[in-house]
Amino acid sequence: MDIIYLFLGFVLLMLAGDFLVRGSVSLAGHFKVSKLVIGLVLVSFGTSAPELVVSLDAAIKGHPDIAIGNVIGSNIANIALVLGLTAIILPVKVKKKAIHFDWAVMMFISLLFYAFCLNFKLQLIEGFLFVTILTAFIYRSIRKSRKEKLKSLEESIPPQHNMFFSIVLVILAAIGLVYGAEFLVKGASNIALKLGVDERIISVSVIALGTSLPELATSIAAAIRKELDIFIGNIIGSNIFNILAILGITSIVKTIDINPMVLKFDIFWMLGTSLLLFLFILPLRKGVVTRWKGLIFVSIYVLYIYLAFSTGLI
Repeated sequence: MDIIYLFLGFVLLMLAGDFLVRGSVSLAGHFKVSKLVIGLVLVSFGTSAPELVVSLDAAIKGHPDIAIGNVIGSNIANIALVLGLTAIILPVKVKKKAIHFDWAVMMFISLLFYAFCLNFKLQLIEGFLFVTILTAFIYRSIRKSRKEKLKSLEESIPPQHNMFFSIVLVILAAIGLVYGAEFLVKGASNIALKLGVDERIISVSVIALGTSLPELATSIAAAIRKELDIFIGNIIGSNIFNILAILGITSIVKTIDINPMVLKFDIFWMLGTSLLLFLFILPLRKGVVTRWKGLIFVSIYVLYIYLAFSTGLI
């Protein structure tokens, strides 16, 4: 039954995330919101909504390891697994001009996250700081894009659905997110107990992989179609959003206790993969994540999961 809960949770979260993006983008079209705002705010929030609701639900119900592990595991998977597998299919070129700034922001907030974890808690004030940094990052991104006169991004997108259907999609998404998170957390925590492993292990592996599947599927499809112009920028942006939005909002709602193993083990893998990404995309704007680099990333992910399970037995 727990496997069914886990499966239903994943399915509901993926469907709800898709409905939320489609519905909110369509509503934005009705209200003449620009493509830039849609891309940076609505789509980013929509694609990360499943992780956000899972972390909130887990923290509120007394499963802090799932709340933290979901984010750390997703950030590791985004770089080591998603980018790695995509690069194996098709080498990924660095074209985005601002990639060095985005990576620096990602590394800064990752180190800040580590510093905040040293007292084994993420608290209200730290959550507010994360959300403030996120607001500033989004504001800077919008302002910079406008200065560069990206007219195509300033135009509004015509709504794909009528107003009523758009609202229905958003409502269904909200319901799906709530119940999807409920099933996922319940199934994962029960499975962890029965298998005799920490909830942290289930969250950094099964849950993180499950919530990263949409990004993985989209990235592989893009590689097959040879459409990877802003791929690395999107990976970095997703990791920034995971820490600032998901952990920021969750810790505002409820203080999150940090498992000591997060500081001893998981967070260093997250920082390590982030640093390795920087080395692999040098020189900036002309770097390439080649197939052999992708193979290294995937091998690192497999090794991380193996070591996580071997060190996480209760």
